[in-house]
Amino acid sequence: MSAENKITIFETTGFPNPARIRAALAEKNAMEEVDFVEIDVMNKEHRTESFYAMNPLGTVPVMRTAEGDFISESTAITEYIDAHFDGPSLTGSTPLERAQVHMMQRRAESMVMDAVGTYFHHATEGLGPDLETNQCSQWGNIQLNTAKNGMLYFDRHLANNEFVAGDKFSMADITLFYGLAFADFAKVEISSELKNLIAWRKRVAQRASLSA
Repeated sequence: MSAENKITIFETTGFPNPARIRAALAEKNAMEEVDFVEIDVMNKEHRTESFYAMNPLGTVPVMRTAEGDFISESTAITEYIDAHFDGPSLTGSTPLERAQVHMMQRRAESMVMDAVGTYFHHATEGLGPDLETNQCSQWGNIQLNTAKNGMLYFDRHLANNEFVAGDKFSMADITLFYGLAFADFAKVEISSELKNLIAWRKRVAQRASLSA
């Protein structure tokens, strides 16, 4: 397949949401089927006219399909990847599974990933003063509490579930896994009392896709 006909992922290495896309591609054994383009967020490449033309919100990751369409938002990109490539489903194979995956995916995103992100960008130095120009520390600290409550919720949930959305690994697991990785980076403590959450994390960390 020529480069012109391949999917392209515009990403920033080390950021949690691009990592989610790499994990999804690895689960589908499709890493060699796409091209990756590095976006230099620290030097504001995501705030250039050319990047805004791909994603007016100026966030990574962004996917360009082989046909030249642009898709942003990690959940939407994962949906596309799951439907486009062969392999075990990450978004559910039945109506019930799809509903369960999306329910838990939304919770993993809002209760952990996004909450940690808001804390990081508003209540810490974040990416530095050149990029963090509209901070509200009070809101950031409220979201820190949201993240801690989210971890407690998932600890209780995982007491009786092998994976985040039932008995199969899914995009909800990927989102929670990288939400916790983001928490580590942002120095948000993951309490040692959350034994179910910690045990789940150790299990899924052994998947090759989560080091893609």
